[in-house]
Amino acid sequence: MAAFVALVGAAHAEKLSTEQFKAIAEEGYIYGLPLVMNYAVMNEYAVNKNTDQYKAPFNHIKNEARVYTYKDTTILSPNSDTPYSVAWLDLRAEPVVISVPEVDKDRYYSVQLIDGNLYNDGYIGSRATGSDAGSYAVVGPNWQGETPEGTNKLFRSTTPFMFVIFRTQLFDPEDMVNVETVQAQYKVAPLSAFQDKPAPAAAPAIDFVPATSAGVKAHFWNYLSAALEFIPETDDNEAIRARLASIGVAPGKTLDMASFSSEQLQAIAEGMKAGDEKVNQFVAGGATDINGWQVGSLWGDSDFYNGDWLKRAGGAKAGIYGNTAAEAVYILGRTDAKGQVLDGSKHNYTLTFAADQLPPVNSFWSVTIYYGDSQLLVKNPINRYLINSPMLPDMKKNADGSLTVYIQHESPGTGKESNWLPAPDGPIYLALRMYWPKPANETPSVLPPGQGTWQPPGIVMVD
Repeated sequence: MAAFVALVGAAHAEKLSTEQFKAIAEEGYIYGLPLVMNYAVMNEYAVNKNTDQYKAPFNHIKNEARVYTYKDTTILSPNSDTPYSVAWLDLRAEPVVISVPEVDKDRYYSVQLIDGNLYNDGYIGSRATGSDAGSYAVVGPNWQGETPEGTNKLFRSTTPFMFVIFRTQLFDPEDMVNVETVQAQYKVAPLSAFQDKPAPAAAPAIDFVPATSAGVKAHFWNYLSAALEFIPETDDNEAIRARLASIGVAPGKTLDMASFSSEQLQAIAEGMKAGDEKVNQFVAGGATDINGWQVGSLWGDSDFYNGDWLKRAGGAKAGIYGNTAAEAVYILGRTDAKGQVLDGSKHNYTLTFAADQLPPVNSFWSVTIYYGDSQLLVKNPINRYLINSPMLPDMKKNADGSLTVYIQHESPGTGKESNWLPAPDGPIYLALRMYWPKPANETPSVLPPGQGTWQPPGIVMVD
């Protein structure tokens, strides 16, 4: 492999065989998919003010006093439990300080710090730092120094841009006014402004290559070249970046597809397809199958991935910006307890939690349903996208104390609608989320994912 790396890293594209082209495209797709998806989200959220997904400019917070619905299409598999606040940080000129208020201990909140490599670089919130007020500094890869004065802790990003996701628990629709009060106290400020000192010279303006989430497939390689501008070269990505450069994918490059031969174009297409199939296979089989659910963890920091690009791509494909397992566990389902693919156009289903066997969490849990193909929330007549633990007082339990959720396209009847999770008229994708799961040293616990003492019950076809 080392000899091959040296060969293609120095070769010109025209000297590569079609097999080499295909191999580079396959590996490059797996390496680049998370970077490209993230770059497109950054464009839509913080750069292009003309998109309907635009949130706010860099170093500003956008609070959403609502939960996500079927109309939100940028992020795959979004949660609809916690109103989001989001901010894209530009760390090039100086550190940025995130300040949070004191939050009631009964209300879960978290602040997830995700860099351009899609590494979860750290957390602020109920589990990680507690419910007290605090200020936290975030620095870029080239910043030197200790924890700035007036801040509680320092977090380091591996890239100059970072995505910050604030999640604030909502108990019921009437609780939204309380969520808004918390959200209004989240603050983001450059370190100089936070310390009331003169600001350093501004970082140079960037003419970002336009990108959209919908355009990822069609413009993958040029999006990847654009994204690589903001991904520092390291020991673990040096080799794959050299191979990508050999076919013209590199920072500042625009790939001219017309310059390739038909054989090369075919090889690139086949490589992308092979890479996508590997990612899909990993998502489907990279976790432990428990009663038809896939129980595992696909998200974490740089040590968690340790250069495993396939695992990172699997996490992005399964649900970009997923949490580290200690913060939240995602149990994913496309099949019933017998291994049959879930399809709301063909069958009705139930999910029953035995008495005293609800998901073990320190905060709350939810079961969210998505279209099986797009992984977006399902448009439905009662505007319900999930069943979660705050809804339990309004749900009906069975005579034995168990709880049954009805997963089907049509209403199960007025007597059961409190427990109805409306399904699409087609393939189904489910996510059982467990926020702040009980630690592994407690019983029961879902941790470590796939090996815990608590297991999710299977989904049952009830036609």
